[in-house]
Amino acid sequence: MDSSLKSTLHRRGLRMTPQRQLVLEAVRELGHATPEQICARVQAAAPAVNITTVYRTLDLLEELRLVRHTHLGHGAPKYSEREHEHVHLVCHSCGAVGEAPTGVMEELAGVLRERQGFVLDVTHVALSGLCAECAEESE
Repeated sequence: MDSSLKSTLHRRGLRMTPQRQLVLEAVRELGHATPEQICARVQAAAPAVNITTVYRTLDLLEELRLVRHTHLGHGAPKYSEREHEHVHLVCHSCGAVGEAPTGVMEELAGVLRERQGFVLDVTHVALSGLCAECAEESE
């Protein structure tokens, strides 16, 4: 059982449920996963859990700052653990998702803050382009 989740829920006057634990475990195991992928993983252990429960649980876990979502292009958001911070690199040709350290965005974040007062959340960024393989094929 996840003690950080249990203590966080307890402080908020909420209780730990098997469904909440299963959703958090699925997010951790899958890395970047849609709610549907998370639901399928949860249902392998608890078939009665439905997609509505998964969505509600993901909303709660995000509110508790245990998970985060990122939009990696079109379609459903992808969920990952809060500590799993990086810039996403999405190939718009093959759909592959790569990762880059958040530090690669420091200069842009600084320029945006200085010129526009905008504070960029670099952990919530997805850049689209071509992966190395697709770029090589297109040349």
